[in-house]
Amino acid sequence: MNYDAIILGAGGAGLMAAATAGQAGARVLVIDHADRPGKKILISGGGRCNFTNTGTEADRFLSDNPHFAKSALSRYTQWDFLVLIERHRIAWHEKTLGQLFCDGSARQVVAMLMAECAAGGVEVRLSTTPGPIEQGDGLFRVAGAAAPNLVIATGGPSIPKMGATGLAYDIAAQFGLPLVTPRPALVPMTLGEGDAAFRDIAGVSCPAVARAGGVAFEEAALFTHRGLSGPSILQVSSYWSPGQPVSLNLLPGAAGLLRDARRRMPRAQLKSALAEHLPRRLADALAARIALATEMGNASDADLDRVAGVLTDLTFHPTGTEGYAKAEVTAGGIDTAALSSRTMEARSVPGLYAIGEAVDVTGWLGGYNFQWAWSSGVAAGQAIAARRAGA
Repeated sequence: MNYDAIILGAGGAGLMAAATAGQAGARVLVIDHADRPGKKILISGGGRCNFTNTGTEADRFLSDNPHFAKSALSRYTQWDFLVLIERHRIAWHEKTLGQLFCDGSARQVVAMLMAECAAGGVEVRLSTTPGPIEQGDGLFRVAGAAAPNLVIATGGPSIPKMGATGLAYDIAAQFGLPLVTPRPALVPMTLGEGDAAFRDIAGVSCPAVARAGGVAFEEAALFTHRGLSGPSILQVSSYWSPGQPVSLNLLPGAAGLLRDARRRMPRAQLKSALAEHLPRRLADALAARIALATEMGNASDADLDRVAGVLTDLTFHPTGTEGYAKAEVTAGGIDTAALSSRTMEARSVPGLYAIGEAVDVTGWLGGYNFQWAWSSGVAAGQAIAARRAGA
């Protein structure tokens, strides 16, 4: 059977594109090697799916072309997706920083997308390996099916245990689409032996302002047995390059707080003063690094300024990241210069589209990457429907 479109990938972007095109009258086939649709959706947000963010704007996304995402995001917004969520009577709640989650389970979002596909007559084939892709006579041929439109929605290689691969990049290479070098993003960072004292306090978390790669994020930082994690670290990891430092401001206003401690507790050691504001194990590790060799009451202003400097700019030199195995998403991917920002269609290959994580558009932590999946999927689905109508 021939189709109007074949979509490779039954994740968020692929299902959204399929539902959009199918409900507009296109005959759509979705192919995925996994045995279930939406596997990454199911594990997201602790199983509750952080499905979008109220603060979604194009400046919350990384790309070699920072303007590329504007078109799709503005034409299908977070509010549009929320309307869909509510139409399916999925209860939701807002957490910090505009993050929206299901009250119940991420399975509800997958069921919603599958229901939308069913409403458009979309055929979904799971446990199906695409195999070789051929093109000729205006058709793409995949797994025994043919269509004038082919959508790359296979994501990136992040979280390989969920079946993620670099298939999108292989397809891009086959059709001559350039890549921005892929790399793990929203990923924990590793520390070397020089920072072993901080690896030894694994499990300790505290609010912090993390800085790296010219950006700063204020959220929790988490010390792990391998290095650094937590929301603020995951955020800056997307901007970090090997060899760059990462710094944490653990105690804003530290200079004033230390002077107050000197007045109130002159016989105390530094670690006791720090433990008033920071977790005890972190206070001990910091005191060991700073090595203030006197009681608080005998510390000079210069001493306290030195301590404050460390607390507000605690600098690490990560040895790397924990890689794709722990990365929430992949940065880089199919170069946006090769795509139309309005339709997601390849400029040099009519009928070939790339959407979602396969593309060099990467959002912040907190629902932004799902919104990109929805928005880019709708853009491609609408373009396929319009192309079919024009034919």
